[in-house]
Amino acid sequence: MKSADGTVIAFDRRGEGPAVVLVQGAFAERRQPMMTAIASALARWFTVFSYDRRGRGGSGDTPPYAVEREIEDLAAVVAAAGGSAMVFGGSSGAALAMEAAAVLPAISKLAVWEPPYHVDESAPALSPGFTAELGALVAAGRRAEVVERFMAAAGVPPEAVAMMRAQPTWEQAEAVAHTLVYEAAVLRAGEELPAARLAAIGQPTLVLNGADSPAWMAKAGVAVAAAVPGAVLRVLEDQAHNVAPEALAPELLEFFVAG
Repeated sequence: MKSADGTVIAFDRRGEGPAVVLVQGAFAERRQPMMTAIASALARWFTVFSYDRRGRGGSGDTPPYAVEREIEDLAAVVAAAGGSAMVFGGSSGAALAMEAAAVLPAISKLAVWEPPYHVDESAPALSPGFTAELGALVAAGRRAEVVERFMAAAGVPPEAVAMMRAQPTWEQAEAVAHTLVYEAAVLRAGEELPAARLAAIGQPTLVLNGADSPAWMAKAGVAVAAAVPGAVLRVLEDQAHNVAPEALAPELLEFFVAG
């Protein structure tokens, strides 16, 4: 499948029923265990579309990047799903899903998991030029620094990042470091919550947070639910940002089947 600018977008389809599109967050691809587990759980009731966001997995990456191109990518997946679909977005993928829902009436329902906006001083500090700074590091070939800075912005402690660098998966993280610039752009990193954009979302919206997630993420969820008209906020007990699929899937099922 091709997006509006000709970029190839790879996707998987499974199940039968109303269409649901899954939008992953940073580092993830469509066949990442978390997304495949959610897709498998929902496929008993829905036709589930999982796709690789541009710049990763089987999808292409046509420069220059713009958030609008990623919205077009999601629109292309919705079109492939039959012209209308419910959408779930996780983490920074939640921010993309909301950006798209604000302008795409073809998205009929929206569920999001912990969009990591920085809404007050309790969140990790970011400069207004954070996205551009990441882009400059990518251009200089300093991919490890990009990953480190992005993780720090997500609140990952330095000692945890050091442990990650010793793992075989670090090479994979560096391979998609350029897409972290895209994530920062989607999240409008270093800016205020895009309340006006969120207020333009007219679809039924479910905002999900984990009870064990950092306080700044909880505050982000509350702020998002307050900004999206009519949004419902639910907090999942015993869950943190790396939510268990078996805890998330029932919430999505209940929301997507509701009239």
